Formats: sequence, structure tokens, C-alpha cells
Amino acid sequence: MLNNIIQIAGVLDLEEALMLADQGVDYIGFPLRLKDGRKDLSAEEARFIINKIKNKVKPVLITYLDNANEVIYLCNYLDVKVVQLHGKVEVSEIQIIKDFSQDIEIIKSLIVKEDNLEDLSFEINSYSNYVDLFITDTFDPQTGRSGATGRTHNWEISRYLVQMSPVPVIIAGGLNCDNVREAILKVRPAGVDCHTGVEGSNGRKVIHLVGKFVSEARKGFNDLNNEYQN
Repeated sequence: MLNNIIQIAGVLDLEEALMLADQGVDYIGFPLRLKDGRKDLSAEEARFIINKIKNKVKPVLITYLDNANEVIYLCNYLDVKVVQLHGKVEVSEIQIIKDFSQDIEIIKSLIVKEDNLEDLSFEINSYSNYVDLFITDTFDPQTGRSGATGRTHNWEISRYLVQMSPVPVIIAGGLNCDNVREAILKVRPAGVDCHTGVEGSNGRKVIHLVGKFVSEARKGFNDLNNEYQN
């Protein structure tokens, strides 16, 4: 299992995807089938981009789909081997995905709210035998969104989840090039994810922000590795 993962989510076009790959990003997330009114790429557009970058970086389908057959179909159509299930998905549906597509790596979201630690602990216990990684993210009560909110959450919660989870945990939610190193040192995750934190006002990823995010994340992971070795 790959640790020290750096994922950037949300891609507008091939040029942006190639830039992310060139800047050293490990996973690039493609949000499809969103349920909160945000515009996303079409499956056809995502498939075109993925075909051009899959030898450079690992593409990830990020979806709110909750039906196993629909998830498997979309993964096959896009030719991706990693899917991030960001909505409410029954354990039985994840089992179906694993049974029929054992080569698909599954990332399950853990949405942090103000007072749902007990629920998150239950989710880890329920899903950990069937997923490869978890990813934390922040719920925004103003918009109802649970991803790409630009909002951080209490990192002590994420650290607790990392400690209790038997599978690796990626941390997301309000990360940017100024706080990602601190987040890594406090939470000790297997990876970090960023979406809006490296974007300009026009919604496009900014190359120097992406480069700094990757650099600061690598520094944070190196700091952790040095601690473990000493």
C-alpha cells in the first residue's frame, strides 16, 4: 500500500491534469456524478484526460454513486483502478465491488462534523474490512457540502481516526500550501488531499501553489519518517 500520498482533486482539462502530474502529484481526483449542484466534467471528458495521463499519475474517480454496478461500470468506462466513494454507500455494495473487481482500490470518505465522532468510529469499524483507505473531509453546514468546501476541521478528530483505523487514512478539508505540513505532523496520515486550496479566483489550479503544496507535503512526510526512524 502506497503511503505519503499527495492527491489533488478537481481537474478542468488536460492541460491542468498534465501540470499536476509534472508537479509531482501522486493521485489526481476526478469528481463525477455530483449531487450538490456543482458542475463537473462529463464522463467523456474525464475519460479523454485519463487516457492521456494514466501512465504519469494515478487517476481517481470521486463519486457520490452508491450502487455497485454503476460504480463498476464507470470505473471500467474511465479505465481507473481507484475509486473514492464520497457518499453514503452500504457495506453490501462495497462488497459487491470487491467481489467483481478485486483490482479496484476503494477509498471511503469520513465526513467530519462538529459532534459525529461516534458515527465516524462506527463507520471505520463497519467499512475497514472492505476498503483500502479512508479519507476525511469537512462538512459545511452553510452549503451542506461534504467536499471541496475549503474548510478545515478539528485535526485532533482526524488524528484519532488515523490511530483507530486498521487501514491508511488520507486527510482532506481546507488544506493548502501554508498548513499541509502542520496537518501532516499533527494528524500523521497516510496521505493528503487538496482541491480548492491550490486554486485561483477563476477556479483553475495555480502552478506555484501546486508546487508549494507538493513541496510542503513532502517535507511533512519526511519529518514523520525521520521521527519513526529515530
